Amino acid sequence: MRILYLLNTYPRPSHSFVRREIRALERQGHEVLRVAMRPPPERLADPADREEAAQTRYVLGPGAAWRLAGAVLRQGVRAPGRLVAAGRLAFRAWRAAGRGAARHLVYLAEACHVAALCRAEDVRHLHAHFGTNPATVAMLVRALGGPRFSFTVHGPEEFDRPEALMLGEKVARAAFAVTVSSFGRSQLCRWAAPADWAKIHVVHCGIEPGAFPAVADLPYGPPRVVAIGRMAEQKGHLVLIEALARLQARGTELRLVLVGDGEMRGTVENAIRAHGLEGRVELPGWLDEAGVRAALDGAHALVLPSFAEGLPMVVMEAMAAGRPVIATWIAGIPELVQDGETGWLVPAGDAGALADALAELAATPAAGLRAMGKAGRARALARHDADAEAAKLAGHIAAALPPADPAGGAAPDPGGKRDGGIDGKTRRIAKRA
Repeated sequence: MRILYLLNTYPRPSHSFVRREIRALERQGHEVLRVAMRPPPERLADPADREEAAQTRYVLGPGAAWRLAGAVLRQGVRAPGRLVAAGRLAFRAWRAAGRGAARHLVYLAEACHVAALCRAEDVRHLHAHFGTNPATVAMLVRALGGPRFSFTVHGPEEFDRPEALMLGEKVARAAFAVTVSSFGRSQLCRWAAPADWAKIHVVHCGIEPGAFPAVADLPYGPPRVVAIGRMAEQKGHLVLIEALARLQARGTELRLVLVGDGEMRGTVENAIRAHGLEGRVELPGWLDEAGVRAALDGAHALVLPSFAEGLPMVVMEAMAAGRPVIATWIAGIPELVQDGETGWLVPAGDAGALADALAELAATPAAGLRAMGKAGRARALARHDADAEAAKLAGHIAAALPPADPAGGAAPDPGGKRDGGIDGKTRRIAKRA
């Protein structure tokens, strides 16, 4: 199959799961065209990300205004009725969002460009990652007569504003939708018509088992934990700093490595200084995949104090590396982390409970930590193999191809209709978005 992957900004350090999924599909014989609206603003530290960037086509950039204007003009000449219908859909998306009229006009122009690319490259299916603007553009491409589409919802951002993103409408118009956890599926079902629930599938983000061939022994010295992620409000770093301060007051020795960067770095650094924790906390910034693996190998456990998540890749990676995980009891995390068996689960935002879990980690003998790590490794490798999960996605895509063309050839498939039909009840539910 020839599949077009549509993203907003790609590649990014936090989106390595997309790269793994694409490459797993390619290993299985599928051709994947990578299309992103814009390149990453930051310098890419990971060589694999730089390789992906070289293979990605970008819609925006030098000359984009003329390119997009030409795409709209050609679409208008080719199929004016579809352009009008897609324009109405873009208008509805703007009204649902409550802002960004110009932005939604750009989405329509981007969709004209992507639709033309799909025709030129004989793309049989379009898959968007994230239920935000990539899924909006994919929906507009379909309305313009482009191929059937699907999209993956990760959370938590999509679930913060489901009506504004028209999630119910997107599910109704898509061939199918994907979530990365059962929790995510339940949230998407809240905004989709019951008739469309069968179109919502769980496909986990994947890890490559070959990247974790062996488990490094636990490091010597005081207990050491690592937190990996963007320094943003939803990640709960300030609660972690408070928990570490409580441990220091109890006389419990524990070291913390905060891997990552972001808009709250200055606030986090101030909190570290305010609690007198400079000697106990390291901040190495962003690391490439090899650096993240080294940080996991050099720690006794991963700690994830988040307030909101989907199902974080770093949890899978830590478990595959044979490390216990201390995480908050939210979203899809309890589907993977088993309290007392592969780590500890604590209430989000509770610095006392997090401090208690860290203290339990510090008091657990090395043999106990190894047993937890072994159980977690087996669970992560069984549930999150990138090739197995990509095969699931490919199966859903194959099933969504036009009936007259199950092998993905060039049989006509006029778009613009809501795939699978839409009854009055579905319209009423989708109208909320």
